[in-house]
Amino acid sequence: MSQQIPISSRHKSILEIDGLRFRDLDGDGQLTPYEDWRLSPAERAADLVGRMTPEEKIGLMVISSRPMGISQHNKELTSHDGALDEQHLPIRLDPHTSEMIPFEGTSEMITSRHMRHFIMREEPTGARIATWINAMNEVAETTRLGIPVVVAANSKNETGGFKLGGSPEDQPFTQWPGTLGLAASGSLEVIRDFAEHSRAEWVASGLRKGYMYMADLLTDPRWYRGHGTFGEDPEFVSEAIGAIVRGFQGEQGLRTDGVALTTKHFPGGGARENGTDPHYAEGRFNVYPTPGSLENYHLPPFQAAIDAGTASVMPYYAVPSRQKSATPQGRVTEFEQLGFAFNTEILGLLRSMGHEGYINSDSGVLSKMAWGVEEASTAERVGLAVRAGTDIFADTNDVGSVREAYLTGHVSTERLDDAARRLLVELFQLGLFDDPYVDPQEADRVVANAEAEAAAADAHRRSVVLAKNHQQTLPLRPESLRGKKVYVELMAKDLLVRDLDGLRDRLEAVHPEVDFTSDHRGADVALVLMKPYVGSYFDYVGLNDISIGAHSHIDITKLRRIRESVDTLVIGLNAMFPWLLDSIEPIADALLIGFDTRYETMVEAALGGFEPTGRLPITFPCDASAIAVDDRGVCASPNDVPGFAKEQHMGGRPYVYVDADGSRYQLGHGLGWTRDGAGT
Repeated sequence: MSQQIPISSRHKSILEIDGLRFRDLDGDGQLTPYEDWRLSPAERAADLVGRMTPEEKIGLMVISSRPMGISQHNKELTSHDGALDEQHLPIRLDPHTSEMIPFEGTSEMITSRHMRHFIMREEPTGARIATWINAMNEVAETTRLGIPVVVAANSKNETGGFKLGGSPEDQPFTQWPGTLGLAASGSLEVIRDFAEHSRAEWVASGLRKGYMYMADLLTDPRWYRGHGTFGEDPEFVSEAIGAIVRGFQGEQGLRTDGVALTTKHFPGGGARENGTDPHYAEGRFNVYPTPGSLENYHLPPFQAAIDAGTASVMPYYAVPSRQKSATPQGRVTEFEQLGFAFNTEILGLLRSMGHEGYINSDSGVLSKMAWGVEEASTAERVGLAVRAGTDIFADTNDVGSVREAYLTGHVSTERLDDAARRLLVELFQLGLFDDPYVDPQEADRVVANAEAEAAAADAHRRSVVLAKNHQQTLPLRPESLRGKKVYVELMAKDLLVRDLDGLRDRLEAVHPEVDFTSDHRGADVALVLMKPYVGSYFDYVGLNDISIGAHSHIDITKLRRIRESVDTLVIGLNAMFPWLLDSIEPIADALLIGFDTRYETMVEAALGGFEPTGRLPITFPCDASAIAVDDRGVCASPNDVPGFAKEQHMGGRPYVYVDADGSRYQLGHGLGWTRDGAGT
């Protein structure tokens, strides 16, 4: 006999059959197959698709960002005690087209537009997220078939990640180092811990779908998204992404207490034309000038994600350049000149690799980033994408264009049913048809998790790379600092005085044995922490200049003054890119590198609190000539090959940075206290 699973319902009745309980989602008083949790998710989805109207299926095929009620200043435009924003905006004008798209209130989106997929962009966590998602599922439960809502978010557990709309009363999720920092640890155990602890916080808060993680390999050092990858080693990235998928979803596939992941950006966003970004037209091309690069470097991590059972895959915006690529590229014989969401060849490759879940477009492919199909109408774009294999469109509520595509024959009934079935299977696997509600108080308890915080702190320590340690400058132990003054500086974008003062106050509290000073002119030792920053998602500002200087929000002039004032200079670099290091490394006695690593943790390492064990997950280029672009738009080093392998394709020209001690800053480099690393 089957064992009862958890059931929760707030509006629909509960059926009791053979001593078991089921939700009567269609309200007919009978147990229909899709209500029967004893059946497989595939069986339940197939039954439900047969009961749905075309409008209900179409509503499943869009996922839209929707503000929470807490972001609505006029509380008369909210419902469910302020949880849901119900403002109906007459139009949302796309700045790139003349199209006007209605933007309905939350309840109307669910009941009239039949939407079930939403994206959370705000920062509030724990109980406030749980209350919001519970309210949406209450609305969904009242509809004809009671199909539940699922909410997605971008990754939320990495320091320096995307944050918007937080307030002091919100309890943030545990903050680990960035994904490059997790990779710098070199430890799959750390990555599994990260996934398991983070999964618990997401599930407790009601977040059940993650637009994460990036299986992309970093192959051009200027790519803005590179800091969100797990580095440039295809073998390690494959192992890491497999561990991430299993940790969030489950070892044997997506489970009822899992988070469904959308692995991105197929077939790999790293092969950028000179690091430009496909959010703008100038960066719309992926280039593959090196024979075999797609198969050898970019596809293996996606194969690992598929083998681990990733629920969905997100194609990138980009168009594969036929003109600037060597073809064939393994199984791809000739690049179709269409963005990947519209690209039959590329999405067919994804299916041939064994992906059985759904295909989730990136945001804006029907409007702003419709590369390769710019001349088509929105409905025609829908048809091209769906026929190629795309099942759901991200960050849009444009149900009308999907409907038009269906009514005009651009999308067949068979293909509509196929997309609906794939999308519903995930909801059944997550158990949302049976138990969609979560306890807000429990959410806060799980998010405020001391065990997770301790594991994250350990990961921060393991993310620190000791890149340079001239004449064993580090560690600066208390006995070596006796009678000396230590100056701390922080250089980063939009830095406020209170940020530096707050950091100094925290360091003084944790390290009372150190004599800190706020004036470098009287100091003996300087610890300069920096996080250079350049680039933009949405605006083309030319090729990213990854030298470190004023344009990247680092005051080199002041850094040199500090160098002249002190006997010992230690630099702690939080690296978003594989920066050109020639303006900072030669003047540093020691160089620590982190990747969205806590500044306090890098200071702790410098002061001997622990011995760094991190290793570079990426390779740093030697100088500007290694990434120079000629008048034909061709880079001196191939855009599609990871840094550790670039010199094999550069005709004897150097690529890897070599420091004053002779250390090569390539994949895997990292020192310990007792090694100077010369020649590594």
